[in-house]
Amino acid sequence: MRRLSRSRFLMFLAVIGPGIITAAADNDAGGITTYSVAGALYRYDLLWVIVLITFVLAMIQEMCARMGVVTQKGLGELIRENFGVKWTMFALGTLLIANLATTAAEFAGIAASLELFGLSRYITVPIAGIVIWLLVVKGTFKTVERVFMALTILYATYIVAGIMAHPHWPTVIHATFVPRFNTSPGFVFLAIAVIGTTITPWMQFFLQATVVDKGVRVENYKYQKWDVYIGSVLTDIVSFFIIVAAGATVYGKVHGSEITAVQIAQALAPVAGKYAEVLFALGLFNASLLAAAVLPLSTAYTYSEAFGWEIGVSRRFSEAPIFYGIFTFSIIFGAIVVLLPNPGLIQIMINAQAISGILLPVILIFMLKLINRKDVMGKYTNGPIYNIAVWAMAIVLIMMTLLWLVGLIFGF
Repeated sequence: MRRLSRSRFLMFLAVIGPGIITAAADNDAGGITTYSVAGALYRYDLLWVIVLITFVLAMIQEMCARMGVVTQKGLGELIRENFGVKWTMFALGTLLIANLATTAAEFAGIAASLELFGLSRYITVPIAGIVIWLLVVKGTFKTVERVFMALTILYATYIVAGIMAHPHWPTVIHATFVPRFNTSPGFVFLAIAVIGTTITPWMQFFLQATVVDKGVRVENYKYQKWDVYIGSVLTDIVSFFIIVAAGATVYGKVHGSEITAVQIAQALAPVAGKYAEVLFALGLFNASLLAAAVLPLSTAYTYSEAFGWEIGVSRRFSEAPIFYGIFTFSIIFGAIVVLLPNPGLIQIMINAQAISGILLPVILIFMLKLINRKDVMGKYTNGPIYNIAVWAMAIVLIMMTLLWLVGLIFGF
């Protein structure tokens, strides 16, 4: 019995990784900023959203991992094989828009973090873009990625800050389990952004590709499933406490679009004191720089995988021109958006997450169609609970988007 338990534990350690890494990477610059603004503007009113979407996030991520294990193919490739080139272009076009917006958010995070040290974005953003491009093209990115992933321990400071801020816990618990919703365009837009930064379109493609690359087989899938579930819970614990920390320290001190990075940084004051801005800047810079490399790279990988183009990193530019072209274009686009005259860096990051939330239903519908096809998944199709939950998420996001547009147009 002891040998059997040890064998299972070792197998779990061998399989674990894609789910936790993908979920952790979701707490990027846009995520940190969106959760902070949610707490700063609406205190704890969006905590119940985090609890609900934790379950849906786990389901969606498990679906991706299951498709990867059963088919040994990436999501983009499955869409092309089963829906044809036109629908693939539509799905990947949706992904491209969401990824470009999020890449711009990462460069906004780089600019915002270094502006706290008095450095101009017109210097830092071009340098960051060049450094990221060289890291990936020269093939040294893997080493740097491990360093940045190790630095994600900084996210744990939000948990400590949320506790040390001494929030009124009965109020926190009430807001967590008793939904509070208003139909103002600002609230609806931020709710969409919270969902969009927690369940992003790119995560689905990235996770499935990672599982396939790891070579996880069906017989070991139960361990991969736990990897996905643990990752989903851990990332949303951090998200929960970012909102609590901001709600307990910043709420009531800011108003709408006037919020700044300096004010958001004060959410870490309970744990860092006068060094709150420094700690926030380091965490934001770390998350931004890593994601600003990963997102353009994942975009290039997804397109190249779906259409059978040569994939770069291990190849020279001339050997994989389309791959490197997509990667380069994504970086240039993200940097240019941030360097446009008078862009609000915080608003860029929030807008990008809302765009992801608005476009997410497109990807979810493709996933639901694929995973319920027996010719693709055999006996591993979805059960009714998964279908109801994920379809509900897609429909709710569409309805929230329409509600936001109506409120924006008619001034509700």
